[in-house]
Amino acid sequence: MSILFPKVQKPREWDYRPIYYDEEKEARKQKLARLHHGSFREEHEKNMSTLQQKNKSKLVFWLALLGLAILLYLFLR
Repeated sequence: MSILFPKVQKPREWDYRPIYYDEEKEARKQKLARLHHGSFREEHEKNMSTLQQKNKSKLVFWLALLGLAILLYLFLR
């Protein structure tokens, strides 16, 4: 039967998906590329310094809020 009807492979279908530019994805790739160059310590120190700054600003906010609450309590008493 294969002599009369030989099998012919179908041509490959064209599967096109457009690629859109994603700025966040490119930034992640850049950061990952920097990490692969051996700057783990630098990235860690930078992350820790930003974390410490955030914690310090939170502490200042809560202390100011506590001070305002104490002043409000003293004046309304």
